[in-house]
Amino acid sequence: MVKQSINFDRSNLPQSVFNVKTVKELECKAIDTLGITMYELMLRAGQACYELARAQWPEARHWLIACGHGNNGGDGYVIARLAQAAGINITLLSCNSSSNLVNQEANMARNAWLSAGGMIYDPDIIWPENIDLIIDALLGTGINRAPIAPYNHIINMINAHCAPVLAVDIPSGLMANNGITPGVAVIANHTLSILALKPGQLIGKARDYVGVLHYHDLGLAILLTNIKAPIIRYSEQDLVRWIKPRRSSMHKGDNGRLLLIGGDLGTAGAIRMTAEAALRSGAGLVYVLTHENNVTPILTARPELMVDILNEKLLKKALAWADVIGIGPGLGQRKWGQKALKIVSGNKNKKPMIWDADALNWLARNHDNRQNRIITPHIGEAARLLNVSISEIENDLIYSAKTLAQRYGGVIVLKGAGTVIVSETGNVVIIDVGNAGMATAGMGDILSGIIASFLSQKLKLIEAAYAGCVVHGATADAVCHQRGMRGMLATDLLKLMWQFVNPETEITEKFQI
Repeated sequence: MVKQSINFDRSNLPQSVFNVKTVKELECKAIDTLGITMYELMLRAGQACYELARAQWPEARHWLIACGHGNNGGDGYVIARLAQAAGINITLLSCNSSSNLVNQEANMARNAWLSAGGMIYDPDIIWPENIDLIIDALLGTGINRAPIAPYNHIINMINAHCAPVLAVDIPSGLMANNGITPGVAVIANHTLSILALKPGQLIGKARDYVGVLHYHDLGLAILLTNIKAPIIRYSEQDLVRWIKPRRSSMHKGDNGRLLLIGGDLGTAGAIRMTAEAALRSGAGLVYVLTHENNVTPILTARPELMVDILNEKLLKKALAWADVIGIGPGLGQRKWGQKALKIVSGNKNKKPMIWDADALNWLARNHDNRQNRIITPHIGEAARLLNVSISEIENDLIYSAKTLAQRYGGVIVLKGAGTVIVSETGNVVIIDVGNAGMATAGMGDILSGIIASFLSQKLKLIEAAYAGCVVHGATADAVCHQRGMRGMLATDLLKLMWQFVNPETEITEKFQI
């Protein structure tokens, strides 16, 4: 049974994201510097999960708690004891009902449950009929392979049941570092991330399994603020970092001269969407070079654009005029587009650029490394750029993005459910907005236009990538909130984009918008 919850408000989540190894180091640092025992951390984690469960499902009177052999299972025993003390009926399944658990702390939690009169059942029992909440405390963040028996059996039982599911730290079977599922995984309604966010809760297959993501720092906020995170999570709340109010005296030239190149026969829509997205996100002047058959239709649809025929003479003139260059949407693979790419890629061209779509297919065959460029591959394009299989990209999105940055330079925007952005310096950002409604034609063209527009408005490459991706995903979330995911069109974003490209400081009390 598919159990999914959509939550567009993730403002309560921290920006910092840590891999599993670093989280373990954080736990050890808490023990060493603050004098907190590992068992105390387990008690805090169990208390946090219990309180979340009571808040989300106050009417639930019979909980099934599935406990594994490690500290995640220990958290489950703490939850069970607290819930039973509050008068809730508990059915607790354990994969290690008659043997010691892996860690001393987990054994202490189990013994406390037994001392409180709790019962432990084997995984193969017949489940009671009146279960109205399931707590997944099976595997946690430490696994690196597909779940085996009896875990896979319990996971399948959880997914087949109609009761809502709360996952402790991460849904069992979902890998915490990369968001992949090598086997079965728990489909949770809610997940409580403990101590720190992990990449696998945000990227890859995470959104299919995590549900609504919550966070608890276990009272270690002071410790966490003094540690630099290896990965940063950006969302809608961060737009004010990059998009500043405009000066009242600004004119169109101050907001950049943007050249966009693309749109072969039959693909005028791609470059037109890119161009309008650039205008809608604030570019001052947008000049499109495209196939001659596209000029009139594009001008008719969007007269604010400047549009001309793509040929060598006009291209060289336009390159001299432009502040920023975007190439690729609808460009195709014919000699017409190949020649344009060769000219644009000339060594003398040091202006900020964004390459997308067909430009990336050309780049995969004609490798170069440059610092003045953003590339925006999806997973399939990334596989071609690195000459590997799609599964290799999916198995480690962060590593793949880093490898792309090393090979091609500049800024990499590896698009997906949890877009990963990496610069050649190795800084990693996860964009935590967007939804599955974006899995439709033209969305990448819209993104390219937004990023190109921010480049033309004098944002640095990395800032334009961050801001563009957040605006893109946040706008799609607004569309989804109004209409749902299915049937979302790329052009639907154009109508709502103004909400996210204008910081609050631009809207005064004088104007009621």
